[in-house]
Amino acid sequence: MPTPRPRSLRYEYELYVEREIEDYKNSVSREALMSLADEAMRRLVSGDQMGMTEVLLAAEVDRLISGRLRLPSYDTWRKRRQRNATELQRPEHWGLRADTPLKEAIPLLPGSGSVLVTGARVEGSALYLAANGCAVTAVEPEPDVVARIMETAHNVGLGERVHGSVSELHTYLDEFAPTDPLTAVVCTPAAFAGLSADERMRVIEVLKSVTSDGGVHLVETIVAGSSMIDVDELRQQYHGWSISLVPDKGESTTFVARKAVA
Repeated sequence: MPTPRPRSLRYEYELYVEREIEDYKNSVSREALMSLADEAMRRLVSGDQMGMTEVLLAAEVDRLISGRLRLPSYDTWRKRRQRNATELQRPEHWGLRADTPLKEAIPLLPGSGSVLVTGARVEGSALYLAANGCAVTAVEPEPDVVARIMETAHNVGLGERVHGSVSELHTYLDEFAPTDPLTAVVCTPAAFAGLSADERMRVIEVLKSVTSDGGVHLVETIVAGSSMIDVDELRQQYHGWSISLVPDKGESTTFVARKAVA
């Protein structure tokens, strides 16, 4: 999964203005749009501009709509975006605990890098990691969940950092195995539902093989007091990795494994 190149804030602002204007055009009647066009034409009546009437008319209509919507200037939008970015980086914003293991894992990642997130709580985890600079692939079998993740990501300016895949984890790895190294994998027992011990082993081995040195795997193992994935089984599979068990929300526990740096 190639890591998307970040877009400039100026370009993001232009996309924001374009979306707002198009949404307005789609929300009003044809008569209202024709009225705007007439107003724009009156403003443009000038002999030396008639050769570019259509281009100028479209631009003037957009300016009129922008004024009606009171869209912020670039500088105002940029300041708001920076304030929002700080809020989005808080785990609580995404329904996660302030001391979520994800927060501890981020400083361990070698750069922001690419992260695969799957299983329960995929939505909050994926968006939180994206807000903190990661390129995230969210793997989830329910189309509605993936659609909600992508819609939220676009609405808060994280669309370029999040990719959604409607698939079971084992199917995704068979069909769309990451081509670029992962810096982190975040999953819960739901990602291994219905798999035998051998199938779980194969899935984990694939994930380990595509994880870069220094990368981190977080696997939720205990939920509501019940062991969902055997910790000893995980310890054996992650032999040679640095391992710890981190308390999470309620009675949950997260198995954290970091790949050694060669």
